[in-house]
Amino acid sequence: MTFPRLVIAGTHSGVGKTTVTLALLSAFRAQGRTVQPFKVGPDFLDPGHHQLASGRESRNLDGWMLGGVLNQAIFQEAAHGADLSIIEGMMGLFDGSSPVKETGSTAELAHQLNAPILLVVDGSAMARSAAAMVYGYAKFDSSLHVAGVIFNRLTSEGHYLLLKEAVEKETRIPVVGYLRSDPDVSIPDRHLGLRTALEGSGTEWYAKLGQLASATVDLVRVEQFAQSSPEMLITNSGIPAENIRRVTRSVRVGVAVDPAFCFYYLENLQLLEKAGAELVRFSPINDPSLPEVDLVYLGGGYPEIYADCLQRNVTMRQSIQAFAARGGVIYAECGGLMYLAKILRNFDGTLYDMVGVIPAEAAMSRKNLTLGYREMTVTHGGLLGEQGVRIRGHEFHYSTLHPEGDLEYLGYLTDGQGRDRGRDGIVKGNVIALYTHLHFSSHPHAPLALVEAARSETAMKEARL
Repeated sequence: MTFPRLVIAGTHSGVGKTTVTLALLSAFRAQGRTVQPFKVGPDFLDPGHHQLASGRESRNLDGWMLGGVLNQAIFQEAAHGADLSIIEGMMGLFDGSSPVKETGSTAELAHQLNAPILLVVDGSAMARSAAAMVYGYAKFDSSLHVAGVIFNRLTSEGHYLLLKEAVEKETRIPVVGYLRSDPDVSIPDRHLGLRTALEGSGTEWYAKLGQLASATVDLVRVEQFAQSSPEMLITNSGIPAENIRRVTRSVRVGVAVDPAFCFYYLENLQLLEKAGAELVRFSPINDPSLPEVDLVYLGGGYPEIYADCLQRNVTMRQSIQAFAARGGVIYAECGGLMYLAKILRNFDGTLYDMVGVIPAEAAMSRKNLTLGYREMTVTHGGLLGEQGVRIRGHEFHYSTLHPEGDLEYLGYLTDGQGRDRGRDGIVKGNVIALYTHLHFSSHPHAPLALVEAARSETAMKEARL
């Protein structure tokens, strides 16, 4: 089956892949095209912007966390019915979890999807050297198809024409356009990357990006690149259908969604639904208390940015604390873990009261960056499955946890190279709080175990009434 697709890859981080991707998504959408976005790697921020630009939910694809079969299955499910798919890469084209292999890189993903590549080059301080750069990226792995080049951060048509002539003469790779430098269409960033899409002021910004692309990019040629993609065989995810069976009754899962908690893999939420969950959104910032739910999912985000708002919502913190005390099942990741702690110490040393389920202080520090792929091996069987279960994910945070005493942990971590990364997954009653963002697709029994634990706990409570 044909799935028109195009990978947007960069020569290095910061080259403007996200700007180019959003500009193309918006421009094609304005033309009436149905465009499906994807993001390579464990990124929660770019997909939110993709959704606003395209009108469709973006999906993460990752060679290390998911592997080729799952990547192909996730891609095909989401791309079905779209006119074309645009896949934003991560870092530089060949950067991944290994310094000598393509593991976890955009290049690996392009191989897995057999997709052509549009290479983004920051041409702001370049002339003929751009030809040497493009030549090197195209030849470094000649089995990849670098279909075209787009320049970013140019200030004049004349500069663009100079770069275009140099690249096309030396490489025979077509240059399809450029984006001008424009401070009005830059996305502010902070310590974890770009600001979230929830913090934006609307869709006008994306429309302006699309207009810029329409003026200086050959969109017809870009779409032709996507249409030239080879056919793909329909891929089975490898997950037996019986492993994602519905439970006998629906389980209401409260999912925290607001600017403080907005980092979720879409597949995690969908797998919970397939396991029998009814998702109910709530806001720890704005709502006075938890809705009527059987399980609470506190994702990652920016609790440190909204610490004052979270502290002031005393009734919500008390509601979550009471839910945990009654034996309610809570699954929390990264920012969710910090919110469940007793105290959050911000970058400037200010202390904020949090929920208090975890007897610890979560302290922010710009010197304590933790970043990388993780595989968790469960040693404490229960809420996420039996002992020995392995689930993949990633860590990305600037906080460290300072417990008041000994804590019980769900399991231990190794990184992308198999090195020991200590313990993770604090277990307290029916609460699991991790720093690692787990991708449930890497072990789809995990969401089923969570839902069944919540159903059992609710059934026991009802039996006691």
